[in-house]
Amino acid sequence: MTFFLYLCTELIQKAMNLRDIKKDIDYILSAFIEDCSLVAAVNSKVSEEKASALMEEAIDLYNELRDKVGKVEGPARQYYNALRREVLERTDALYEKLSAAVKKEA
Repeated sequence: MTFFLYLCTELIQKAMNLRDIKKDIDYILSAFIEDCSLVAAVNSKVSEEKASALMEEAIDLYNELRDKVGKVEGPARQYYNALRREVLERTDALYEKLSAAVKKEA
């Protein structure tokens, strides 16, 4: 009976990680896209083309990361932790590009 409980716990934890990582990807990249559109609307010096290109890059990243969520390679916990780090690092790089575009045009 304890093995069954252990197995159920592992499956539930895996499902929670899967659900949580999907929500994280949605939230973080949606916030970035919203920030891009806000910068384009408020700061007239930043070209809409540059903001649009960054939004397209964020959408491509979103699609790539959502594809990676379902393709677990190796231990699930390590894979999801690495994926979370990748989400943050790559989104941070997008924010750096947005910041550079604002500074360049200012």
